[in-house]
Amino acid sequence: MNPSTESRGAAKRALLSLAIGSFGIGMTEFVVMGLLPDIAGDLLPALWRTSPEDALSQAGWLISLYALGVVVGAPTIAGFVARFPRHRVMIVLALALTLFNALTVVLPTFELVGASRFLAGLPHGAYFGIGALVAADVMGPGNRAKGVAFILTGLTVANVVGVPLGTFLGQQWGWRAAFAAVGVVFALATLCIVFFVPEHPGEPGRTMRAELGVFRIGQVWLALGVGAIGFGGFFAVYSYIAPLVTEIAGSPEGVVPIVLVLMGIGMTAGNLVGGHLADIDLRRTLLAGLAAMAVVFALLALLAFWIVTLCVLVVVVGFVSSVLSPTIQTRLMDVAGDNQSIAAALNHSALNIGNSLGAFLGGVVIAVGWGFTAPSWAGAALAVAGLGIAVLSYRVEARSHALSGRRAALRP
Repeated sequence: MNPSTESRGAAKRALLSLAIGSFGIGMTEFVVMGLLPDIAGDLLPALWRTSPEDALSQAGWLISLYALGVVVGAPTIAGFVARFPRHRVMIVLALALTLFNALTVVLPTFELVGASRFLAGLPHGAYFGIGALVAADVMGPGNRAKGVAFILTGLTVANVVGVPLGTFLGQQWGWRAAFAAVGVVFALATLCIVFFVPEHPGEPGRTMRAELGVFRIGQVWLALGVGAIGFGGFFAVYSYIAPLVTEIAGSPEGVVPIVLVLMGIGMTAGNLVGGHLADIDLRRTLLAGLAAMAVVFALLALLAFWIVTLCVLVVVVGFVSSVLSPTIQTRLMDVAGDNQSIAAALNHSALNIGNSLGAFLGGVVIAVGWGFTAPSWAGAALAVAGLGIAVLSYRVEARSHALSGRRAALRP
């Protein structure tokens, strides 16, 4: 066999192994959205009988708790493990994801399931962050966004196949069956990483203190704000997609998995396009993507009463949101300097702050009686706020570069 062919084959197997894990993460993070009524009815039966809206709003906390786990776990785990060999770190993270999702299957009460969702979120950001660095090395210079997009492909494919399948399993055999399937996916990912991801050194000289230096960079905070607030709009919509289909469009519950497939198709296409666009013009892709997100959320709020328009707009929602995902991650890595390990993980902290914020605000506007289209309006408002932060970030950067140029010109 040609050595270069063998090398390419090994690289593909390594990336596929990591993508299986990201597929599992996509399932465990998003399958809750399609099963929220089932989970609320099972874990909060008394509240569900008296007030389904309040039960759905409270069940939404499971989404927020998972997101909180990501927010806490991403910087702390990534900062701590930066000095260790990355392939070994990925094995441990995959094992943890297997265990914590298995707990969701067996724990009996809403409170304990909430705790398991928090634990399951802890390894999420570090898995994606360190996996993205491995993928970027495989892809080579000048293709960072494409490498990030490849790792995220498992997540977006999960929204085409895994989430609808998990939703179907949950509707037919109970919502816990969906998380049993997730546990099997993570077990497979663990085995594949053991056998197919080659040794990949860490950075032995890096310390937690050095990694946390990333928080002294002002542009990092602005980039995190774009992800947390701007991308939060997507989660305000996605978290309550099931009642939007059944209560607003008036379609049966069986249509929910079909709508999720359409969302996943849009996300998969957007992720692949977003990686290319970000490598061509990161700034324009980021700003245009946030503006488009605000517009499509407003259209969804206005036109979701018809299932055909709802389905069309769901594809567009998935596409635009996933164009932004590798774009935001690449922007964060651009402004993070030498702190690449923690920066790659912090992107997922930011996106899951957005997950928590979007799910929370979506639940609030439903609970106060504004209806099931209200989360779409909340999403549009969050996207506009994210666009404002992005514009501010680039203006501050331009002024900083101009000031540095003037100072350089004044030097003798």
